[in-house]
Amino acid sequence: MQIRDGKPTREAYGKAMLELAANDSNIYVVDCDIGKSCKTVPFSQQFPNQHVNVGIAEQNALGVGAGLATTGKIPFVTTYAVFGSMRMLEQIRQEVCYPQLNVKIACSHGGFTPANDGASHQGIEDIGIFRTIPNMTIVAPADYESAFELVKAAAKYDGPVYLRFTRDAVPSIYKSDDKFEIGKAVELNKGSDVTIICTGDILSKGVLATQQLEKEGISVKLLDMHTVKPLDKEAVLKAIKETKAIVTVEDHNIINGLGSAVAEVVAETGGCKFKRIGIQDQFGESAPYEHLLAKNGITVENIVDTCKKML
Repeated sequence: MQIRDGKPTREAYGKAMLELAANDSNIYVVDCDIGKSCKTVPFSQQFPNQHVNVGIAEQNALGVGAGLATTGKIPFVTTYAVFGSMRMLEQIRQEVCYPQLNVKIACSHGGFTPANDGASHQGIEDIGIFRTIPNMTIVAPADYESAFELVKAAAKYDGPVYLRFTRDAVPSIYKSDDKFEIGKAVELNKGSDVTIICTGDILSKGVLATQQLEKEGISVKLLDMHTVKPLDKEAVLKAIKETKAIVTVEDHNIINGLGSAVAEVVAETGGCKFKRIGIQDQFGESAPYEHLLAKNGITVENIVDTCKKML
């Protein structure tokens, strides 16, 4: 596993949408007047007949997306995570998930990555909100390369999908030819002592923690749980069987995110020692991204210390 300088996953979204639309006239983007931030301006220029900008009217955007889906189109409703998961929630539940329409909700600015923009722009509750909605699939890519592939996978996936992207650049872990399947975790490292499960851009910290722990003689299984719902329960059960403890790490409220999803499997099977690392039950604030993560214990050092203490 080698970590390289990367790009924001929202840029991968913009690139993937161009490739998808070039091969399928049913691919649509429904924008909420933030195409520049969500990287869909090139799409609007190259595929104007497959692009709809409703303005700053997120609830209406979801309704337009639902309408398009009823005609066989594959709409990607595009906005920020705070708006996609909260302002549009009633419409997503009633108009998309209940009738199981093929609408994708593609959101940038997930987690703490808006950083200095503050609590109003930091979508730290989004995964937890969507976990409670039946028929919703939740995908959080770790880097640019995985985001590019998972957007294309979402287009082929029949049903509602929530895609979570970052505003700022995140380290690259994967290669351009790596493949991903929605609902199946990626095992990046095999181990027998402890399992570290990450989702989204926090995976890079999991990689660094794994490398440090293995230098100290601790064997680590590392999983990228890019699909939080449906959770890859088989991967979790395998981790319970093969290792002594599990630690989850996420850039999301510690309540009802990845950690909660894994904890449910651990508890129901009487599994192993378990610990969640994530954003504590509090709002964000304006500060540099790494400072916000550190304030909530989402650091390589804390991952390493937590794993050691559990063993």
